[in-house]
Amino acid sequence: MAEGSEVKGFQVLKVVSISFAHLVHDSYTSILNIVLPLLIARFGITLTMAGLLNLILRLPSLLNPLIGIVADRSAVRWYIVFTPAISAIGMSLIGIAPNYTIVAILIFVVGISSSFFHVPAPVLIRNLSGSRIGKGMSFYMLGGEAARTLGPLVVVAAVEMWSFEGIWKLIPFALAATAVLFFMLRQADVRKPSTPLRNSRKERRTELWRYTRTLMPVLLAISGITFFQALMKSALSAFLMVYLTDQGNSFAYAGILFAVFQFAGAASVLISGTWSDRIGRIRMLQVAAVTSPIVMWLFVFLGNFWIIPLLLLLGLSIFATTPVILAYLQEVGKERPSYINGVYMTISFAVGAIAVVFIGAMGDWWGLHKTYEITAYIGAGMFPFVVYLNRAGKFLSNKQTDGNPIE
Repeated sequence: MAEGSEVKGFQVLKVVSISFAHLVHDSYTSILNIVLPLLIARFGITLTMAGLLNLILRLPSLLNPLIGIVADRSAVRWYIVFTPAISAIGMSLIGIAPNYTIVAILIFVVGISSSFFHVPAPVLIRNLSGSRIGKGMSFYMLGGEAARTLGPLVVVAAVEMWSFEGIWKLIPFALAATAVLFFMLRQADVRKPSTPLRNSRKERRTELWRYTRTLMPVLLAISGITFFQALMKSALSAFLMVYLTDQGNSFAYAGILFAVFQFAGAASVLISGTWSDRIGRIRMLQVAAVTSPIVMWLFVFLGNFWIIPLLLLLGLSIFATTPVILAYLQEVGKERPSYINGVYMTISFAVGAIAVVFIGAMGDWWGLHKTYEITAYIGAGMFPFVVYLNRAGKFLSNKQTDGNPIE
């Protein structure tokens, strides 16, 4: 299909292609959270310093709105093709990094590559999904969450076979995947700006500010949801391996349990986005906001006997929000889809980075078990922001000329 052509219906093969790119990319970026116990042991760093690595990985996300503006004016398929290889090379080299500083530099480069992937990809998904945006976002997020299921298993196997220093041997797999992506996505761009560019740079800035200000109540509500969800998600995604090994589990068994958690997350993103097409975005967010803190509390207090079923339930509840929010924003921000997605990714990554550092500092002060207990209680703060998002969305839909409801 040529660039700029209209998209009708759900284009399964192209949606799956971009989801595969997400799988490849995030399989490598997920390496960091798996090897944190090994980095802590090698360099003698604290949990706070370990959390800072996640902050460094997310720091380039501050550029996401600018990347979104560029993506709204350009063909973005090459970002999707080549960034997985760049991220894979950077992340696979941390095993031979001689010190913490070099690890941080490599991770920063990966963060830049990650931003150039994650900003335009959901926009392509939206364009290729027709009226089934939620389903498209579920396919896309399934690729990312499946990566965090596959990644731990692959990395644990690589460490067992080649040692931590030998994980650079994973790089050729990414290069092969890039070649496949080149052929799968070389005609995937279907961008069609809904509004023409203005001649005056001042007019463009004024229009962009007006557009952002109109969506500000929605963005504030989503920021609140993202913050409280990020506290629980970061505590588990970033430090679950450390928590499990501290509890006396072996590195290999902890990796398997981490994969169980991420597998449930992959199932969650497939289910939640698709169901939000049927029952509404807000209702799906309400379900996630209620169940997440409850299951987190049960995980903390019921102990090891129930660990596998509770990790499954945690993955199902905590990961349910992202595809729903992505679909929601592509509906309310359809005039500038890459820009609004860039704003959201900035919020998501920045809030997540702050949450990781905060959780790491709490873990140094009180231990990870107490930290998990605290996040289980404060995670309930997500629900009021879902209520506020519902009101903000209704107000915004009343201002839209087409009159279509958002929820």
